[in-house]
Amino acid sequence: MPIPPPLQFYNEPLPGVDPAELQGKLIVIEGPDSVGRSTQVSKLRAWLEQRGHAVLDTGLARGALAGKGIADAKEGNTLGPVTMTMFYVTDFADRLENEIVPALRAGFVVITDRYIFSLMARGIARGEDAVWLEKLAGFALVPHAVYYLRADVPTLVSRVVMGRGSFDFWESGMDLRFGPDMYDSFIRYQTRVIRALDRMSKKYEFKSIDASKPADQIFRELQRSIGELFPAKRTVAKKRRSASA
Repeated sequence: MPIPPPLQFYNEPLPGVDPAELQGKLIVIEGPDSVGRSTQVSKLRAWLEQRGHAVLDTGLARGALAGKGIADAKEGNTLGPVTMTMFYVTDFADRLENEIVPALRAGFVVITDRYIFSLMARGIARGEDAVWLEKLAGFALVPHAVYYLRADVPTLVSRVVMGRGSFDFWESGMDLRFGPDMYDSFIRYQTRVIRALDRMSKKYEFKSIDASKPADQIFRELQRSIGELFPAKRTVAKKRRSASA
């Protein structure tokens, strides 16, 4: 599937949405579980707001329509792979129509903690068809930038152990039991997720960042790259400083 310009749709557009009306910026932070995405989204929101930007941050399973349903379904640990995918795609469609698009119309910077790529990677890791998943998520907008926080599985394991201290059922792929226990299943499942994201990286033009680095170093790298999305603002500020000198 060829990559159209940012803020076009990958495939079928949402009815009534003209991308030309969307004046904001759409920035995606991608990566496997426990890689540090939420930390970076929080830092980026504060930094962008300090620079005078209105910011919306969003992420998987936060929508009003399906968010609670996803949480309730996961409590029972009985979701099948296809049902899980459809739940998350429904949540994404709801947030896209009712949160992301209105914010972009209003000129907001939208930062999303994962996007359709994680939905596809999780499905692929659970054995779903990649072509079907791509078509299913084809109503998504093309972001201005996708930052892929990439880390190997041993790094993820150490962050789980040093962080919350235990492995999550779903993050370990225990619904399909990729291993005899959560530790082994986490390793095998996350290996599959990373492999799927790696394959998407070139096709969808991810900007890969070594997530094994310290969080502050990753943040500075994101700052430098995201700052380049706003060249006009920097140019105007520079002209104003020159005029007042």
